[in-house]
Amino acid sequence: MTEQRNLLTAGLALTLRNWPAFVWTYVFNLGTALLFTLPLRAQLSAITAHSLASQRLTGGFDLSAMVGVIMKISKGPGPATLSSNFTAPVFVVLYFLIVPGTLLCYQSGARPRLAMLFHAGFTYFWRFIRITLVNLVISGLILGGLMALQKLWSAHIDETVVGRKSFVLELIGVVIIALIASALRLYFDLVEVYTVQLGLQTWPEGAAEDPKRQRQIRRTFMPALRAFGTNFIRSYITFVFLGALGIGIVAFTARIAMHSLAKPHVWPLFLLAQIGLFLMLFTRFWQRGAETILALDNPLPLPLVIVPEPVATEVIVVIPVSAAHDAVPDASEEGGYNPEALEAPPTEAKPHDPIDPASGDSEVII
Repeated sequence: MTEQRNLLTAGLALTLRNWPAFVWTYVFNLGTALLFTLPLRAQLSAITAHSLASQRLTGGFDLSAMVGVIMKISKGPGPATLSSNFTAPVFVVLYFLIVPGTLLCYQSGARPRLAMLFHAGFTYFWRFIRITLVNLVISGLILGGLMALQKLWSAHIDETVVGRKSFVLELIGVVIIALIASALRLYFDLVEVYTVQLGLQTWPEGAAEDPKRQRQIRRTFMPALRAFGTNFIRSYITFVFLGALGIGIVAFTARIAMHSLAKPHVWPLFLLAQIGLFLMLFTRFWQRGAETILALDNPLPLPLVIVPEPVATEVIVVIPVSAAHDAVPDASEEGGYNPEALEAPPTEAKPHDPIDPASGDSEVII
């Protein structure tokens, strides 16, 4: 296991290093929002331009007139209603195209160009669809049960407690559900990070019989759960802190915007709202960076290559006759053998001549 880095600071550095990713995401979100609000603008203009109550909207902000306009828009089909029905699918498709590319750039160090983001998005598109479906099923079962318990808890509080204490007790139940929902979101974010890491993993030859194993999202559930469990406190605190920071920024800018509605110019209000949304989007990508650091510090195990053990066999070496002759030492060497003598036929033994005793030879012939 590698050294455990600080999720907050390391995630911030990773997010700033890949800043084009969330800038492109903001541009696409803003573009689609403006595109799908054009029918709403046309319908609002038609209502305010030909209405007796238009003076209360153009001369100053009137909350009752605005509520009446919104209620009228929601009645029956119209351009605004039809455009709102197409907005959610477009945002979902953009999410599944940009987020995988962002996670890939976070982990591989590639430059977050638009072509790279969309290429990775198309590569991991169906994997993220499957992860989302699993997330919806599991989160729906858990949070649905908790919401049912919350309704029972609220009914019990309404019957027994009144005043501020009743509000605090109901708020505690809502906060608990929100914290559990944040834990589920963090876990499935880690599943998405490990899914991209599995796709980037280099598999040695023979490690897997089926190459589709790199696209199996079920192989990332246990590593994500292991990383989530062993680093629960620091990862969960980082995730909740960044989420609360983004919500706080949006609430702060929205509060200022509400106090600026009666001003004659609208563009400062629009600019302030967009700054809040941009910073909230940045905190979300900061969360992704912190989750990527956690996954890089706790990487997926490398696939094992099974090498068969060698079988002991008897080796028979066949030496040619010429090689055997070359291996025999020459007769000229001391103690050597003459190969011709090995092949020569045996000769008849000759009788020894008697030895002269005067010669001093001690050999005795029997």
